[in-house]
Amino acid sequence: MNPILISIILIPIVEIFLFIKIGAQIGAFSTIFLIFITAIIGIYYAKYEGLNTLKSGFLQINNNRNPTYEVMSGAAIAVAAILLIIPGFASDLVGFILIFPLTRKYLIKKIFKNFDKKKYKTKSFIDGEYEEIIEEDDERKI
Repeated sequence: MNPILISIILIPIVEIFLFIKIGAQIGAFSTIFLIFITAIIGIYYAKYEGLNTLKSGFLQINNNRNPTYEVMSGAAIAVAAILLIIPGFASDLVGFILIFPLTRKYLIKKIFKNFDKKKYKTKSFIDGEYEEIIEEDDERKI
């Protein structure tokens, strides 16, 4: 079965289950309040981390280095912010894992450790031969 279809079905089921379990323990209003608080804290922290990543990216560019990690980190922060906005405890947990610098750095290294630079290295020139053809006949030119 398609993994996307499974996740579309499974994620809301997990979120609803967590809403029911946590709501039974702390109450409905406390659960709703907790959802809003995690969203607000997550958005402000995502803004803070996003600005730090942007600053670090500009420093890398000023030092003539490739800001690859900063681009990946920025994408992870954007995904984390979206997950924190979506109501739910499982999505908030994944969002907070992505937004903290230590766990984000660990996940990015873990995901991209199999990327071999030598395997994907391309040449910056094309080797070939050419022959210059000089036409003396003006009748052929249009």
